Amino acid sequence: MTIPNSDFVIENGVCDMPFTPDEEKRIVSELTTESDNNLKEENLYFVISKRWHTSWQKYVDQSSGESLEASRPGPIDNSDIIESEGDIKDPQLRRFLVEGEDYVLVPQEVWKRLVDWYSGGPPIARKMICQGFFSKSYSVEVYPLCLMLTDGRDESRNAIRLGKQASVRELYEKVCAMTGVAQEKAQIWDYFDKRKNGLLNPSSNKSLEESRLQMDQDILLEVDGSSSSQYAMSSAGNELALVPLEPSRSRVTIAGGPTLSNGHSTTSKFSLFPRISSEDDGGDSLSIHRKGEKGGLAGLSNLGNTCFMNSALQCLAHTPPIVEYFLQDYSDDINRDNPLGMCGELAIAFGDLLKKLWSSGRNAVAPRTFKTKLARFAPQFSGYNQHDSQELLAFLLDGLHEDLNKVKRKPYIELKDSDSLPDDEVAEELWNYHKARNDSVIVNVCQGQYKSTLVCPVCGKISITFDPFMYLSVPLPSTLTRPMTVTVFYWDGSRLPMPYTVTVPKHGSCRDLITALGTACCLADNESLLLAEVYDHKIFRYFENHLESLSAIKDDEHIVAYRLNQMPKGSTKAKLEILHGGKERAVQESVRVRDVKVFGTPFVTYVNTEPLSGTDIDAVISGFLSPLHRVHAPSNIQNGNDNSHFADAPDDETSGSLSSPDTEKDEASDRELSFRIFLTDERGLNFKPLKSESSVTPGIITRVLVEWNEGEHEKYDSNYLTDLPEVHKTSFSAKKTRQEAISLFSCLEAFLAEEPLGPDDMWFCPSCKEHRQANKKLDLWKLPDILVFHLKRFTYSRYLKNKIDTFVNFPIQDLDLRKYVKNNNGQSYVYELYAVSNHYGGLGGGHYTAYAKLIDDNKWYHFDDSHVSSVNESEIKNSAAYVLFYRRVRSETDTQTAEMSSDMDL
Repeated sequence: MTIPNSDFVIENGVCDMPFTPDEEKRIVSELTTESDNNLKEENLYFVISKRWHTSWQKYVDQSSGESLEASRPGPIDNSDIIESEGDIKDPQLRRFLVEGEDYVLVPQEVWKRLVDWYSGGPPIARKMICQGFFSKSYSVEVYPLCLMLTDGRDESRNAIRLGKQASVRELYEKVCAMTGVAQEKAQIWDYFDKRKNGLLNPSSNKSLEESRLQMDQDILLEVDGSSSSQYAMSSAGNELALVPLEPSRSRVTIAGGPTLSNGHSTTSKFSLFPRISSEDDGGDSLSIHRKGEKGGLAGLSNLGNTCFMNSALQCLAHTPPIVEYFLQDYSDDINRDNPLGMCGELAIAFGDLLKKLWSSGRNAVAPRTFKTKLARFAPQFSGYNQHDSQELLAFLLDGLHEDLNKVKRKPYIELKDSDSLPDDEVAEELWNYHKARNDSVIVNVCQGQYKSTLVCPVCGKISITFDPFMYLSVPLPSTLTRPMTVTVFYWDGSRLPMPYTVTVPKHGSCRDLITALGTACCLADNESLLLAEVYDHKIFRYFENHLESLSAIKDDEHIVAYRLNQMPKGSTKAKLEILHGGKERAVQESVRVRDVKVFGTPFVTYVNTEPLSGTDIDAVISGFLSPLHRVHAPSNIQNGNDNSHFADAPDDETSGSLSSPDTEKDEASDRELSFRIFLTDERGLNFKPLKSESSVTPGIITRVLVEWNEGEHEKYDSNYLTDLPEVHKTSFSAKKTRQEAISLFSCLEAFLAEEPLGPDDMWFCPSCKEHRQANKKLDLWKLPDILVFHLKRFTYSRYLKNKIDTFVNFPIQDLDLRKYVKNNNGQSYVYELYAVSNHYGGLGGGHYTAYAKLIDDNKWYHFDDSHVSSVNESEIKNSAAYVLFYRRVRSETDTQTAEMSSDMDL
């Protein structure tokens, strides 16, 4: 039998009653905490559809008031995150799902409880793995490695799924079990790009990731070595490709000589490996390109959502001093003992990759070894999700520097007191100190210096520091501020509700919004504003922490501000919330929320904690509603009262305007209220009618509902309560044009502009001995030969993710930065563009490409993974530009100085 209004069944006379929402929430929270405190490899986690999990979250949050009333969800349903075609016993996740958006992960014990309570599925179990080189970190391998097995006996193909940390031996075991082949007769080849790149050792405990096996790549099974001629052998032979322990010192030069150059001397004696087995290139392992064929035009194969990596790599692979350095013998610079480095392995893998890109003609290179090293040292880039090309670039430049830092033992240098010294002396001393501890091609080429000035807003103390930088992350000026529309309600009924649109710092706080609103609505000194979000005609949340970030408020939300008198100091504040409702039948002594239709915007005011009478509450409501009086009131409404809907309404007229409760206490027991008012609970489930003599002791929040019948709607214009604007209404019909564009200079000026520190980034003033929200100003002091601009198109917060597609107008030639540099050291500050990392599409996906210039040929090329094509310079500028790479254009004086320095070195 089935319990009425319940999904639970009584079997054999035993009722398995469900837990309450609070109990479910508590149990899941405790089990999750227990799991978080016992992280270890092989722990099982289960993937659950975000859609179903959200419905469960709303259900268990309702009792705490964190969400509105929600019904109990049905069985767990993962159908929206698994492939529609496939074995239901072995469900496969759809590709490119994003955690937190498409799915959530729960520990095994939580999954068991949820299945007990809700049933459903199907179960999608995943193991926890441990990754990292510097420090171990745990993560759940949501997408295990999928390899496509080709059976050499009949050319059949099957998918093999194993964790990337599974060993080659485990791969042999699984393949042999599936095919029925004895392990001693089996040979499994790395068959990437349909070529035999290396024979996998059946007894090896090396992981599949370390063996450079990639998602969806091919492997080949041969039995008794019965190889047919159709299976091509890579020039790597039967060696399993490994990265070399040091760069080659071979002096073999590339055919085509001068065409290799990308801005460096064509007489350089660059040497390359004649054959390198450490990197696949989709064909020959470092093929020597034909005479006269340009170098630097090889694409990079996409290894599964690695376009972000390919884009950043192509930009660096076309950076002249970086190319010049890595195409020579740099082995003496490898710092294997640097605790901040990667034992030189990242630099060697990157150098090998550059040699491939500059020696393979137009053959695409598959950067498998580089990706393997990257995943080892930076697990955040492992797997096959999309990542940020700028974040990869930042890690790579820093990692290359540490691997190539010539300073083996960093000296300790005590800095002098610089308070009384000129800026140029302080800056030079700090730069020399930095170079004494950091000396690499990356520092020499890519690092500059800026001046940072902090001013205490209280005592005026000034602090000046000079810090190195690798790139400039500049904001788009349109992203620094945001317009916000907030509707202000007046508790005293002096004005109609009024929407105000103000401009506030995008990353500001609620205090900034309140200040702007206060100025707009001429807030008096003895008044305050109470911010709240209205959702479903109820107060969803208050913003009483004025330091809370404005990023917590989304553009599609409805925000109101209640203009109230400030409470006397020392008094206890309580809130009175007034909801508006109407219904089809008379309200009885107690009714459920489904019988009352709530509408409009609630009123909120502060009250003392002393008991309130029904008359007091009635007066407050009258005050809020007084400006909503219609000009032409019906004949049965006089002097602001309408008691026609009361069965026992008196004939005499009473005032409905807001007056002091003290003046009305004597009349309270002799007349009825102006409105039908009901005391309701936190969830709005029950209603208790109030009379004039009713006594209500205010809690932290006291909620009442005022009933609107036909008489109220005739007397008051409720449209002012219902037409609540959104914080910001985006016009989707408006298209961005280049006339609306911003310039790179305006981005740089926004980066350098003075601004207060955020509330979470307070500065400790040495004079005040307290943390202060100081004003910060940046100035450029020293610029590097290679200057990288990162356009901050992506904005992230707890509540909001966004991409800004605004077109930024950046110069290709003659980027003149002289007026922005405070240090006049005679260097040229004119730059030209030579590479761009582009991002197309939205967050959590999209596609990265790169533009790069072969400087000797003065031609631009588009690098879209493995595809390379020439482009006109006019096509370089577009709204997809994300990271800009500039090189210094040296003046004649700079050139002469450089030549003299070179002669002295010789």
